[in-house]
Amino acid sequence: MPAALAPSDDELDEATVRRLARHCMAYREADNRTAAMQLVTTLLPFLVCAGLMLWGVTAGNYWLLALGLPAGGLLVRLFGIQHDCGHNSFFTSRRANQATGRGLSLLTLTPYGYWSRSHTLHHASAGDLGRRGIGDVDTLTVAEYTAMSSLERWRYRFYRHPLVLHVVGPPLYFVLFQRSPFGQALPASEAWRSIMGLNLALLAVYGSLALLVGPFAVLAAILPAALVASWTGGWLFFVQHQFEHTHWDESEEWNLQQAALGGSSYYVLPKVLQWFTGNIGLHHIHHLNSRIPNYRLQACLDAEPLLGSISRLSLGESLRCIGLALWDADSRRLVAFPRA
Repeated sequence: MPAALAPSDDELDEATVRRLARHCMAYREADNRTAAMQLVTTLLPFLVCAGLMLWGVTAGNYWLLALGLPAGGLLVRLFGIQHDCGHNSFFTSRRANQATGRGLSLLTLTPYGYWSRSHTLHHASAGDLGRRGIGDVDTLTVAEYTAMSSLERWRYRFYRHPLVLHVVGPPLYFVLFQRSPFGQALPASEAWRSIMGLNLALLAVYGSLALLVGPFAVLAAILPAALVASWTGGWLFFVQHQFEHTHWDESEEWNLQQAALGGSSYYVLPKVLQWFTGNIGLHHIHHLNSRIPNYRLQACLDAEPLLGSISRLSLGESLRCIGLALWDADSRRLVAFPRA
């Protein structure tokens, strides 16, 4: 359904939202066999690609570094599995979810405990203007921006510049910023154990590899996939909530289910990209019920036609979101700097 025909916030009345929430409840049960198959068919190809790249560098066959592209896509899919483990939705067993999520941290470079905690807070506050700043892209309102000094405006414009937000920022965040417990959204006391624990594990695993084949070979094998995955993941996280007709409310008027459907996009991707991204484009359903494992999101969508028309965003339409930067409370949409 074209975006112009999608239901508005007014059409998504309370009764409709409750009905959709009840519909999603039927898809929240995990399936261990499906989960195990998804993990194996993602992890093994990734390890093969990584191994070939590592061998290619040591043998002088640098053309094998081109495998960084599919390896990066597989790494995005592994991050999606780690994400589901953080919601305890991938396996039926909490212990299996925790073990898998922590193990995948060695590949995604993302501290599982800290990320899960901050992501849970993101789900509990997405679309609430009074609780911004945890697990989301920093977003100001038009009123807040116009009240700023020139220097403060410049800083915000620099942060929201496409080169910073989509090119330089994601690799820096995933590879470097996640290594420090300081400067995170949550207090360092909450982040210290998770982040520093992962840092020690990374040092042990990749340090051992570096001793065997050399640090250059290890970096050359890791960085291509890490760059592709961070750029892809950063973009996905952006378009999941930063689209023109998204949904924000003041805390007094905020409703979790309304914000989930109206403030999270249904990113319609080609099937191959949907596979690599682990169905995370069906983000409105995920926010409506975060216990639905990624491998059941499509079935949930197919069984309820209305879900296919809410917050729909095509690949082409998503490119027009790049310049959006401010929430306009009067028109209830994100706008670009010149319009504001």
